[in-house]
Amino acid sequence: MTAATQQQKSDRFVQLHAGPGCFLIPNPWDTGSARVLESMGFQALATTSAGFAFSRGQPDMGITREEKMLHLRELCAATSLPVSADLQNGFGDRPEDAAETIRLAAQAGAVGGSIEDASSDGGEPIYDIGRAREKVQAAAEAAKSVGFKFLLTARAENHLYGRGDLADTIRRLQAYQEAGADVLFAPGLRTADEIRSVLAAIDRPLNVIMSMAGVTLTHRQLEALGVRRISVGGSLARAAYGALERAGREMLEQGSFGYAAEAPSTKHYNELFRS
Repeated sequence: MTAATQQQKSDRFVQLHAGPGCFLIPNPWDTGSARVLESMGFQALATTSAGFAFSRGQPDMGITREEKMLHLRELCAATSLPVSADLQNGFGDRPEDAAETIRLAAQAGAVGGSIEDASSDGGEPIYDIGRAREKVQAAAEAAKSVGFKFLLTARAENHLYGRGDLADTIRRLQAYQEAGADVLFAPGLRTADEIRSVLAAIDRPLNVIMSMAGVTLTHRQLEALGVRRISVGGSLARAAYGALERAGREMLEQGSFGYAAEAPSTKHYNELFRS
């Protein structure tokens, strides 16, 4: 692995978003998975709060900002690729919380990060659009202060919380665009028509997530629509834990160990992680 400075990582990340085409940004959950994905030829990585939480034996959203920053520092140091951080809602309800989280993520080695408009309030899971816009604006101002181009992604979370109001999602993305976001993201968009409607209403790169059940759009189809970036959230971590559970069931229920024949060799990973 060739070392890269944070400035070099930032420059590369900006180039990827400038196009042309649509790039994949998979989501490792620890340093090992980051190294594996880099070895396969991916050009950038994004953290996953869910995947990292699972690796700590915690539910999604169960980690603290301090835990997140330690994880981010380790992961960024382990790869020469640009890393964008899943920063949840900025770990607090105030604009100042979002701003401080961006500064800490940059210090940890990230060259981008996302702030979402989901609150920690079970009764009102999505922030009022005014409050959410203030948080994005504060995050954008903080991103400008870190000494390199930190690409801020703003997330509209309506569709993950059962609020299938596409018009409101678009209004939110437009507000976050005006507040200074560099990339826009509405996880939970499921159809080409929904994505097309969003793209027609914004003038920033759009990230979509392609690990939602029942969504079958391909990389080529998304690129044809005009999507710039594709992430997969915690699905890689879930796939890995799913393989572990299948192996465990085989041992317990069948008394066999056939799963091991499908696993890459120890030599393979020794060589990969030695490089």
